[in-house]
Amino acid sequence: MFTTAVYAVDPSHFVPSFSLEETNGTLITHPTDKAAIDEAVQWLKRGEAIGIPTETVYGLAANALSADAVSKIYSAKNRPQDNPLIVHVSSLSMLRDLLPNRIVPEIYLLVIKKCWPGPLTIILPTSDLIPSSVTCNQPTVAIRFPSHPVARALIEGCGFPLAAPSANSSGKPSPTLASHVFDDLQGRIPMILDGGSCNVGVESTVLDGLRNPPAILRPGGVTYETLRSIPGMEKLQVYRKDFVDSALEQAPTTPGMKYRHYSPEAKVILMERDSETKESEPEFRRNFEQMWKDEQWEEVKMTTDGVECVILQMGRLGHPDQVARGMFKALRELDSRSVDLIFVEGVSESQEGMAVMNRLRKAASKVIETTTPNRA
Repeated sequence: MFTTAVYAVDPSHFVPSFSLEETNGTLITHPTDKAAIDEAVQWLKRGEAIGIPTETVYGLAANALSADAVSKIYSAKNRPQDNPLIVHVSSLSMLRDLLPNRIVPEIYLLVIKKCWPGPLTIILPTSDLIPSSVTCNQPTVAIRFPSHPVARALIEGCGFPLAAPSANSSGKPSPTLASHVFDDLQGRIPMILDGGSCNVGVESTVLDGLRNPPAILRPGGVTYETLRSIPGMEKLQVYRKDFVDSALEQAPTTPGMKYRHYSPEAKVILMERDSETKESEPEFRRNFEQMWKDEQWEEVKMTTDGVECVILQMGRLGHPDQVARGMFKALRELDSRSVDLIFVEGVSESQEGMAVMNRLRKAASKVIETTTPNRA
């Protein structure tokens, strides 16, 4: 057991190099922030796992090249041993060092140029440098180059890549604040770097360019529309939407594919619009209210006035990026209020909405598809 220390760091005090190719170092302009990074680096070099901010969600980071360090990620999270990890690098040079013959497949070159550093993970051939516990004995490894300046400074300070899944207890909503990490992992890890709220709010998009055609295995912070516009990605597919693969179900190559994820303690009911209808917002809400009356929700708290309800806004309608930033925070907030049921209104799957709906479907205990009644 650890006494978990939380160190506040200000991302605006970190000025990373703009070079993709080499790790030129991040300038840290405040001594308190540098002291926090130095402490974090020491824990990581000693083989421990710590909580760190990234642009997507908070990660539970450890030395990706050490099987002993990686084992502490699985232990702290109570993570299934067949759920692979994503490796984080701070330069293309560090990436090449992890690959057979230091060669990045050509399919990824324009993708990297447009989307890195950022919330995109790519599937690559693995090498003997990467422990089998990272890849779960698969021949490929998932790697990304984060844009968050604190994460980059930490990787640079260590001099080695970091394996870093979301810093939550396995299966729970992902953490977008340091307080979420503390709630889940206090006593299990020695340190959390608090860099404020994550500005993307959902995990990275996972792209498998080794497939033909290339495929998004997990939608995330880089949208389908962005990737589809890159030369070589014209035939891009989305897993479970355009195709299924039983082999991936049994032996996933990336997190978020095999197990139920992102679930709060309360039961989640996802109210999903029928994609074939052109249901307006007022119509959808009227149908929502009618379904509330029609269903018998035995678990809900009753007051003298009826059902006790709490309403939280995840983001403005028509702004999926806002919904992505607010989704996990809202689920955790409702859990903290000890609600029995959480009703979530679905969103369009355009832009970041695809990642939002992917997470909500995995979190949901029940999905109800709504349709607009026929009118004579």
